[in-house]
Amino acid sequence: MTPRIVTADLSDSHQVHALEEILDSYARGSGGQNAPLSAEARSNLSAGLLNQANAFVLLAYNDDLAVGAAVCFWGFSTFAGKPNVNIHDFAVLPGFQGQGIGHALLTELERLACARGCCKITLEVYGTNERAKKLYRSTGFGPWESPTLFVSKPL
Repeated sequence: MTPRIVTADLSDSHQVHALEEILDSYARGSGGQNAPLSAEARSNLSAGLLNQANAFVLLAYNDDLAVGAAVCFWGFSTFAGKPNVNIHDFAVLPGFQGQGIGHALLTELERLACARGCCKITLEVYGTNERAKKLYRSTGFGPWESPTLFVSKPL
């Protein structure tokens, strides 16, 4: 299968609904939060992303069905003096995993990042998410032993 990758129009209710369903599926799994997206997260998703000038979403389609998504944010590396991009959320519906959809999303993201002169693509992945780590390794992400820790402070 060769998926069709598009930059989502977050003012399109069909695309927003598709994004919500993909993210909800991911959130319910062990790679996410083992719980569905909250009603608040769903209701704020499109407006919240539209409010972030540096946010964009890639959707992967199999025919007319959205089956994967990458929620990304443009940033800037002060050490390199160049733009970068962070993958904040990355998900493929369970029934479509292992069919090249994640690879296609990452390939398109890399194309967009290179066109913009980015120095790197960053992401966070749970150490226990072996399937995701395998995909990321196969597309050149690493190194896997890093002195950097990703921490958060809930507000």
